Amino acid sequence: MNIKVLGSGCKNCTTLVKMVEEVLSELSLEATVEKVTEIADIMGYGVMKTPALVVNEVVKISGRVPSKDEVKTVLQQG
Repeated sequence: MNIKVLGSGCKNCTTLVKMVEEVLSELSLEATVEKVTEIADIMGYGVMKTPALVVNEVVKISGRVPSKDEVKTVLQQG
């Protein structure tokens, strides 16, 4: 699984990265987690508000920090 967190590096973006890493550990899932901070790259996903969570090149959540349970659901679905 390939996971990207899109954002400028703000507090919410950092929180989402940590949450994703915790959920992956709890679920014993293997994935590559990448932080995307370049505005042009973020815009390429059609995201207007960050943070955003991209799983296997599909934007799953954007513009907010989701709950940990929501992240679990998204990552379990792949």
